[in-house]
Amino acid sequence: MNSLTKKVIVFSLNSDLLAASLSEKLGGHLGQYSSRDFPDGESYLRIESNVENSHCIVVADLSHPNKKYLPLIFLLDTLKELGAKSVGLVAPYLSYMRQDRRFIDGEAITSKLFAKSISKHIDYLVTVDPHLHRYHSLDEIYSVPSVVVQGAPVLAQWLKGQSNLFLVGPDSESEQWIISIAKVSGHSFVIGEKNRKGDRDVEVSLPDLSAQAGLAAVIIDDVISSGQTILSCISALKKKGIKDIKCAAVHGIFADGVDQSLLESGLSSLITTNTITHPSNGVDISSVLVEPVIECLSKVKGVSI
Repeated sequence: MNSLTKKVIVFSLNSDLLAASLSEKLGGHLGQYSSRDFPDGESYLRIESNVENSHCIVVADLSHPNKKYLPLIFLLDTLKELGAKSVGLVAPYLSYMRQDRRFIDGEAITSKLFAKSISKHIDYLVTVDPHLHRYHSLDEIYSVPSVVVQGAPVLAQWLKGQSNLFLVGPDSESEQWIISIAKVSGHSFVIGEKNRKGDRDVEVSLPDLSAQAGLAAVIIDDVISSGQTILSCISALKKKGIKDIKCAAVHGIFADGVDQSLLESGLSSLITTNTITHPSNGVDISSVLVEPVIECLSKVKGVSI
């Protein structure tokens, strides 16, 4: 590891295991701070580590972001005030990417507003598989250097070496993603067809699976939010006679406790990466964050590697 990373201090807003793993791989160390709420609900924060002339990284899962926003801003700005040479944000899950245009007059384009606000407090951003729908790049809304990390290679490496299974992409949108994973993992795959009738009314149909008889199915997705697509895919697999069904995803949001519904529907295992802290975390994403962090550090003004 280069000399720059020896000055790295990694702070965790809410992702302790990921922060610890990233810190170890960077050759840095974990930062310490204490926080609590006053009786009136305001925040107290004290940085306990000496951060002067250090490169600080804050690891923060930004799912369900509203309660996390102020604590994050207070932490980022206090690190700068205390003399950190740089302050970067590793947001393994990046929120406020959904509203990327004004669909109805008067609507707030919250993706732009959030990006503009966060950019004022950080020197760079590293994130994993953000929802880039109408944006081609985070550079369109973030004014600091940013790197988007793909989660597919991590899932592919996790799958590699596992036998007697095939991969399932629940819809055509997942096809390119599944193909890239299958090339590395060496497994066959099928792609389903999704018919969305409403936010919570989804029907998935699958092709003939006679060639996969006796194999376990692993449904692969980038993010599980409402879980309705996965539930429908499980049902479709059962109708095709597949008995062993697993599911793996990069981001597990699991709105309204749908993770329990997924397990009760017949999944033999539910695995996610640790972009969002959850009991299903079975794949560590930190290995693919190291080089992007170093890349961003190299772009920080006044920093040389």
